[in-house]
Amino acid sequence: MKNSNRELFTRHPGNPIITAKDIPYPANTIFNAAAARLEGETLLLLRIEDRRGFSHLTAARSAGGVTDWNIDKKPTLLGDGNKYPEEAWGIEDARITFIEDLGKWAVAYTAYSDLAPLVSLALTEDFKKFERMGPVLPPENKDAALFGAKFDGRYTMLHRPVPAGPGVGAHIWISFSPDLRHWGDHRVLLRARQGGWWDANKIGLSTPPLKTDEGWLLLYHGVRETASGCIYRLGLALLDLDDPTRVVCRSDEWVFGPETLYERVGDVGNVVFPCGWTLEGDQLRIYYGGADSCLALATGSLAEILDWLKNK
Repeated sequence: MKNSNRELFTRHPGNPIITAKDIPYPANTIFNAAAARLEGETLLLLRIEDRRGFSHLTAARSAGGVTDWNIDKKPTLLGDGNKYPEEAWGIEDARITFIEDLGKWAVAYTAYSDLAPLVSLALTEDFKKFERMGPVLPPENKDAALFGAKFDGRYTMLHRPVPAGPGVGAHIWISFSPDLRHWGDHRVLLRARQGGWWDANKIGLSTPPLKTDEGWLLLYHGVRETASGCIYRLGLALLDLDDPTRVVCRSDEWVFGPETLYERVGDVGNVVFPCGWTLEGDQLRIYYGGADSCLALATGSLAEILDWLKNK
């Protein structure tokens, strides 16, 4: 059991940092943003739910990464069910990774078809124009992100399929591809625990894998089912630097969960849900959705996080 007295993450005192009122066009809620550093700025791909109930992605940029967001005046990437039927009910929860050999950013997102959600990819250089690659993993599947490196010449992606059988559980899987289009060598990477654990039965990747000297750092969410509904909390794991199929260590305790009003009350209460993080020196910045209704920020020391995770 790890020491639960150390608080690894600190909420920004100005939270929430972006709400629906900040969007320059009508929106119901804004949450679950991808994040990256680009040309000296922090770029977010916000998930915005419109008043029909459909989601799309809109870019926001800030020099400081906390305030003074320059938000696109209209949706940046909008679901197009006519050209792309897998997007009939919108697109959501993007994760972005820079692909060095292509010189482009890969956007892994959930395309919501009229049958079930699935994983789609798009490529971009500037987050203004996007090259859709279409669905790459069949439904039902969510929570996908690419690694920022190849392994044995193959691209690598984490994702969370949901099997049809009762009691099977939803786990984080890893898959490989020679070209970003054809994916195989699928296997379970991180299993949801069973019983009374905070991450029993259903887990999913939160932010893209972060390369560190100690290995690939994962931030994932676990879903605890209670008599009053679900609680989404966050945990950590570390993968081997050269072999991402090997889990070096994993936290027993959750490290961040809903506490404040903006995390507990909203369209979906008791949810903290990050899709993006950035690293500024030793400071890890986590951009997360609060109660599916706003965007908030928490920070932590990467060195302290790795030390905590490695020392049980």
